[in-house]
Amino acid sequence: MSATSIAWTLVSHTNVGKTTLARTLLGRDIGEVRDAAHVTTEATPYTLQATPEGDALVLWDTPGFGDSARLARRLALERNPIGWFLAQVWDRFRDRPLHLAQLAVRNVRDQADVLLYLVNASEAPADAGYLAHELDVLAWIGKPVFVLLNQTGAARPRADDEADELRWRAAVGPRPFVRGVLTLDAFARCWVQEIVLLRAIAAAIEPAKRGGYERLAAAWHARRIAQFDEAMAAIAAPIALAACDRVAVGRIGLKDRLEDLLRAPRGERAQDALRQDAQRALAQRLDAAVRESTARLIAIHGLEGSAADAILERLADRARTETPLDEGKAALMGGVLSGALSGLAADLAAGGMTLGAGTLIGAIAGALGGAGIARGYNVLAGRTESFVRWDDELLEGLARSALLRYLAVAHYGRGRGEWRESEYPRFWHDVVEGAVARGRAALAATWAHRSADADRLAIEAELHTTLAALARDVLEALYPGALRDAGAAPGRAGGAADPGAPRDAGVAPG
Repeated sequence: MSATSIAWTLVSHTNVGKTTLARTLLGRDIGEVRDAAHVTTEATPYTLQATPEGDALVLWDTPGFGDSARLARRLALERNPIGWFLAQVWDRFRDRPLHLAQLAVRNVRDQADVLLYLVNASEAPADAGYLAHELDVLAWIGKPVFVLLNQTGAARPRADDEADELRWRAAVGPRPFVRGVLTLDAFARCWVQEIVLLRAIAAAIEPAKRGGYERLAAAWHARRIAQFDEAMAAIAAPIALAACDRVAVGRIGLKDRLEDLLRAPRGERAQDALRQDAQRALAQRLDAAVRESTARLIAIHGLEGSAADAILERLADRARTETPLDEGKAALMGGVLSGALSGLAADLAAGGMTLGAGTLIGAIAGALGGAGIARGYNVLAGRTESFVRWDDELLEGLARSALLRYLAVAHYGRGRGEWRESEYPRFWHDVVEGAVARGRAALAATWAHRSADADRLAIEAELHTTLAALARDVLEALYPGALRDAGAAPGRAGGAADPGAPRDAGVAPG
């Protein structure tokens, strides 16, 4: 078995984003990225994937085509003596961008197995006056071409991508060298779209190299699945900590307790202060855990940057304190956390106080959250000690927000620079909500295992399995069919369909 080298070459009109996409695919900074023409001045190879057998998938970044009409004319005159003089002598000294473009095209012809032709999807094909000329250049090269729609903007529903793909497919026309039109935005692509691209290109690889290509594709799949598994471990950790965490509420003195029962303001303030201290300590630990988890998630995806504002720094001015409603039994309590934990509920039940947030979805991860009121029921009933802990509703909300946060990081192209948190697309919320609803039984089973002496690592392992199944369910909903051969899911959530299995998903990507 001999090692195989396969070359993908990025080509496009100048300043469409080749180097930016290369950075995203490679997971590291290469070249120079500026909003200017002819930033890349020579064709440069980078190893995209390798195998133990010595196979290599090489990605070439090339200069932009620039003046496509003149480039096409120069190439058409290549065998003409005058054309040779213009290309090799005149352009070298009088029109360097055109000279570099010709060098790049000849290198592509000699080196490439497949061309990845980027187009600016934010403009209408009819407005891309260079398109026809560049298709002539691609025809001259004579290699299989895949048109990639770049600069599509923020992540969007698959139907929008399909509409753009149909539009550009019609504009390209029935050219035999064009093997496919796919969406792969340098700023908002997801790794599962890379799997779609790998699968599409397979049929365009010459037979002698297909064995090596299959090994390279398998290695790519394994790398992305391992990355996915690490990501699921990262988002499971703070939820497991929250599930097992609890803080004892301090005890006030006998005098203050009597005054509390008599609804004396001093007693109320003393007891409430102790409860708020416990609640704040619990929230601070969750805040730190979410920060650590997000930083880990960012690093796993080869990005730089850090978690956004701390939970306790968000909407802090919305916290409020209420007076008791009922003697010794129920009280409205506030001043606990920030609005990021909106809908907070405190319930002294089953020997302890539990905190929960019905409207948390995404608040911890940066999504919109409303102002909430902390609710509490003070059950004395001979308890020797009370404590605060998060309730099941809040833990489920943490699972939702963790999946949203994962999507945001997984779609964040390295070409965008350091990680920056932003508002999540509305359709992501709907997809995540549906997945969590289908996995609710599995999550509830995990919450049922927590107790004062619960094994946090065991709960973390359960959550890892469940969240992996839910995340794959989400990715399959966003990119139907993309995961059908991307490795087996680490686990399955109760009631959730196996997203690795084929299903009727309408029009598949690409």
